[in-house]
Amino acid sequence: MATVPSVSYSITVRLEVPAGGQAVSLLTHAVENAGGVVTALDVTNAGHEKLRIDVTCAAKDADHVQSIVDSLGAVEGVAIHKVSDRTFLMHLGGKIEMQSKVPLRNRDELSMAYTPGVARVSLAIARNPEDARRLTIKRNSVAVVTDGSAVLGLGNIGPAAALPVMEGKAALFKRFAGIDAWPICLDTQDVDEIVSTVRAIAPGFGGINLEDISAPRCFEVERRLRELLDIPVFHDDQHGTAICVLAALTNALKVVGKEMSEVRIAMAGAGAAGTAVLRLLLAAGARNIIVCDYRGAVHLGRDDLDDSLRWIAEHTNSEGYGGDLRGAVKGADVFIGVSAPGILTGDDVAAMAKDAVVFALANPEPEVSPDEAREHAAVVATGRSDYPNQINNVLAFPGVFRGLLDAQASGVTQEMLLAAARALAAVVSSEELGPNYIIPSVFHPDVANAVAAAVRESAGGRARGFTEA
Repeated sequence: MATVPSVSYSITVRLEVPAGGQAVSLLTHAVENAGGVVTALDVTNAGHEKLRIDVTCAAKDADHVQSIVDSLGAVEGVAIHKVSDRTFLMHLGGKIEMQSKVPLRNRDELSMAYTPGVARVSLAIARNPEDARRLTIKRNSVAVVTDGSAVLGLGNIGPAAALPVMEGKAALFKRFAGIDAWPICLDTQDVDEIVSTVRAIAPGFGGINLEDISAPRCFEVERRLRELLDIPVFHDDQHGTAICVLAALTNALKVVGKEMSEVRIAMAGAGAAGTAVLRLLLAAGARNIIVCDYRGAVHLGRDDLDDSLRWIAEHTNSEGYGGDLRGAVKGADVFIGVSAPGILTGDDVAAMAKDAVVFALANPEPEVSPDEAREHAAVVATGRSDYPNQINNVLAFPGVFRGLLDAQASGVTQEMLLAAARALAAVVSSEELGPNYIIPSVFHPDVANAVAAAVRESAGGRARGFTEA
């Protein structure tokens, strides 16, 4: 349950009240007494005896919505007609659509856009396949591919339930980078089938954005697609998260006057996001890191190491610490959580080093209460929009793909990821930098352009392959 009313649970209640008396003012009081927040109150029909009113308000969750409706219904003379969930209304019929970029007003235009004129363009591409990037949507198109196995914090809910999220991702691509993105929700969670399917559809796209595919399968899917395709493959849950975390940590360490190479970092989460964050932190100069999963610290002495965990053990925890997360956090300068809610307390943060940095990124409920963490840490970041320093992947992936598409890159390198993180951090000026502003807003006008320019420059025109940390 959310702790405060949120627009995610925004409702509009259509009701009728007596035209005279205090009924209208009582509506606002009823919502407030129920713990909601009125965001709009509109009279949609007026008569001598009755008023029809739409009351829009924010609630904490579905149960809170019902208590607000009950409170409104209890006002004397009120008759409730309809309750509309504004979030569901926004998704009604989907959130994206295809539009033609060219007019089709007469036979001449139809003959050029389609047959017979289009045949000339098709033959030109057949002679020189590289022209597809210049003469088709490939130059500005990305496939957003998921199998529905790790959707947001909801888990394995399947491809159909993942579609609203992928639509939203496509809308963000368009809004922040002008990229046409297409949701591709696959009804399979078999690695071979995913790889085969994406390979088969790749000719129509300039890039592949893998999304919400669970670990460890996501690692193999990405690795194999990078080897097979001549277009960039970017797993946002891994590399988008890593870029944003590195950018935010770069600025947070400036705030507290510490160096990346000197701080001790405790991490919670050894899945797709955690592994990618770790790789980029190491590439950026971090040296002292302990990664923990649900069994505790990852170290070479554990008997359950798969290939991914073994790599982590070989590159971190040089002293072989074998305890739990709380022990790893004690005395640490930085905590980075990409794991599960409520696994730490304010007391754990208090046991960290002076001027500690806490990134509690589990969403919607962080690894530690942000309010408790802020009592002890110098800088706190979350994945939530209702606290300062929101680390959100939309800060990274639109600009990254804009740069990749502009450079006609055929792969993603680690240097591109580092360049993107440096550019994102630099959007926050020295005058703006502070404990509550280490990462820019997702609506900052310079974010996508800065990241795109850095990636484009790093790509140097065309880039091949992917260089691991």
